[in-house]
Amino acid sequence: MRICLAYDCLYPWTVGGAERWYRGLAERLAADGHEITYLTRRQWGAADPPRIPGVRVIAVSRGDELYGPDGRRRIGPPLRFGRGVLGHLLRHGRRYDVVHLASFPYFSVLAAAAARPLGRYRLVVDHHEVWSREYWCDYLGPLGGALGYAVQRLCVRVPQQAVCFSRLHAGRLRAEGLRGEPIVLDGEYAGDLAPPRPRHAEPLVLVAGRQIPEKRTAVAVAAIARARARGLDVRGLILGDGPDRALVLSEIAAHDLEDEVEAPGFVDREVVDDALRRALCLLHPSAREGYGLIVVEAAAQGTPSVVVAGPDNAAVELVEPGVNGLVAPSPDPDELADALVAIADAGLPLRERTCAWFAENAERLSLDASLDVIAAGYEGGPAHG
Repeated sequence: MRICLAYDCLYPWTVGGAERWYRGLAERLAADGHEITYLTRRQWGAADPPRIPGVRVIAVSRGDELYGPDGRRRIGPPLRFGRGVLGHLLRHGRRYDVVHLASFPYFSVLAAAAARPLGRYRLVVDHHEVWSREYWCDYLGPLGGALGYAVQRLCVRVPQQAVCFSRLHAGRLRAEGLRGEPIVLDGEYAGDLAPPRPRHAEPLVLVAGRQIPEKRTAVAVAAIARARARGLDVRGLILGDGPDRALVLSEIAAHDLEDEVEAPGFVDREVVDDALRRALCLLHPSAREGYGLIVVEAAAQGTPSVVVAGPDNAAVELVEPGVNGLVAPSPDPDELADALVAIADAGLPLRERTCAWFAENAERLSLDASLDVIAAGYEGGPAHG
């Protein structure tokens, strides 16, 4: 089958759950013998082009910075990427049986829908997140938020095979007028499915992810400080980078934790896995998640997670309180500190339950299981608008 994937980021030039999903999807489909094209922005130098076996990577727009100084997405790069996708599909759409892309940035979905009468391909759209009107307005203000919400709603109503990764966002797709039923995938995990062995943890709280406002990384510093003030002798390791990095570093200094909390920035994947293996817990205070892959990756190492309840956080669907972690009721540092203390008090039995949880759910949460579902969707999804 001839499949075109389109996403404006490519792992490892940019790092995140969606980036790893599309990289894994491209590699698996190519290994299965499909002809794969990956449309993205140019994120690499001329001397270091992407080399993914069996995958033709095409840059359809330039490599502008995606985020402004405030940590919000810029409007220019999505527009240019959408224009690039439109031009490519108008010229080459008939080469493809399936075009599979992320709903965000939305202009590429509208481009694929506009070119489909000529290309006659099936359209598969991953909705990693579906934002509420309220969240849009909070993110962009009343005018920009209303426009963003309208564009999102328009993309949902394009004839497509919709895919999402949580019950939260499946429900929102239906509420926004999706035609047909979305495919709800349980897994994006591409690592080892062997059950982890329970081991005693180091007194280390791990925070990992892009440092943007909605991830609330700086709150984790205050939570670690509160937990230490209660007598919990823990250190912190904050991995990742982003517009909020200066705020994170200032919080470390403000709480006089320079010797107890490290924030080295982006690190190799092996460093992340090693930290997950050693940590007392993963602290993931994010306000907004379409899935929460890092929670599964922590469980794969036998490490429980602390996440935060909230209307836009689908990661809570991956945590069974008292089994593979805890759900804090809010991002208040005192409530996060409560969770850290509870994790420490639970000790090795909680880690044993986390290992058992992963062993029971690993196959369901695996990338391969999701790809099997996706392949069936390619065959049976709606072909045309």
